[in-house]
Amino acid sequence: MKVFKFGGASVQNIERIQLVADILRSYPDEKILVVISAMGKTTNALEKVTDAFFNQQKEEALLLFEAVKKSHLTTAKYLLVTHYNAALEQLANFFTEVEWLLHDNPVRDYDYYYDQIVCAGELLSTAIMSAYFNEMGIANEWIDVRDIVRTDNNFRDANIDWAFTQQKINSDILSLFEDTNIVVTQGFIGATDENESTTLGREGSDYTAAVFANMLDAESQTIWKDVEGVMNADPKAFPDAQFIGTLNYNEVIEMAYYGAQVIHPKTIKPLQNKGIPLQVKCFLDKTLPGTVINNKAVKNLPPIIVLKQQQALIHLHSRDFSFVGEQPMSDLYELLASLKVKPNLVQTGAVSIQVCLDDRSDKIEKLALAASDFFEVQVEKGLTLLTIRHYNDALLEKLIAGHAVALRQQSPETVQVLMQPNP
Repeated sequence: MKVFKFGGASVQNIERIQLVADILRSYPDEKILVVISAMGKTTNALEKVTDAFFNQQKEEALLLFEAVKKSHLTTAKYLLVTHYNAALEQLANFFTEVEWLLHDNPVRDYDYYYDQIVCAGELLSTAIMSAYFNEMGIANEWIDVRDIVRTDNNFRDANIDWAFTQQKINSDILSLFEDTNIVVTQGFIGATDENESTTLGREGSDYTAAVFANMLDAESQTIWKDVEGVMNADPKAFPDAQFIGTLNYNEVIEMAYYGAQVIHPKTIKPLQNKGIPLQVKCFLDKTLPGTVINNKAVKNLPPIIVLKQQQALIHLHSRDFSFVGEQPMSDLYELLASLKVKPNLVQTGAVSIQVCLDDRSDKIEKLALAASDFFEVQVEKGLTLLTIRHYNDALLEKLIAGHAVALRQQSPETVQVLMQPNP
């Protein structure tokens, strides 16, 4: 049993969709569970639908969703002939699921509506891909992952009910493999016990694939991307980024923790727990070896560079100039937990605390308002967080040259610098 995950870039146009089918043909006798993300920039488009709906711009939301519908219908018409009508019926059901919601008025939190709307991207893409595989003679079964992956109601960052999900995989997924070699499903999404859609955090499709790999005792998981494998930096930002052929689980967990986008932060642990190797391969050239991630020690890694844009720095200062001790820190972390906010960097002084966060305006405003009960609060936005593992001083100085540094933390292994953009 293998688990393959194909991201949005691999299904963003007809040519790439055909490459995905070609990859599956290369494994004619393998049992493969295939996890597929939303097509191209569909998630971004659905986020705009959600924003418009939540801001009570109903007509705008419907128009934006109509564009999403048309793009998927166009793709289906180009790819499908004999399976078009069945796929169209399936797509229509998903369209209706969203449109019913868009005709209502928002009465719940933004994150709830985000999950109900954005989950459509994966459902639409997999419906088309499954139909296309069948049309190309690649027999497969499609399944709605929301019937399998049970979560809590922590919308936009839901936690999986492992026992229930394992039971459903045993009863519903394994039986499908008795009649077919390929099962197609969605990443990123799940459902509560009340059948409300949830998402597992942005880029959560990698995590979904790892959950399946763990519960199916897969021999390997492969993430198919548009790059040669894992690089030491984002090649879009650093054209001289280096390919890394072998990594271990711990290093990748560190990379993910600091914000490297190649692999979702929660992906590694389910694989590490069962010693399942993770491969990162290039769908543009399936013959390339890619990167292998396992438990083996790796030495002499190049500097690994992670840039996180759109950061906010919250300055918290004690009101009476008393030391920031155990109780204020406890209050702060309780507040962060209650708002489901994950700090990227925390630095404490005698009478102050500085917290670096992703700049999500709704979360920042709630945090700043709540923290003002026991701190003086200032918020600084538009910052970039640079992290370098296995750094050297020359590289660090080169990357921060010309930037005003707002915050810096350093250990023998890792340096982090929060900086303002060049003037």
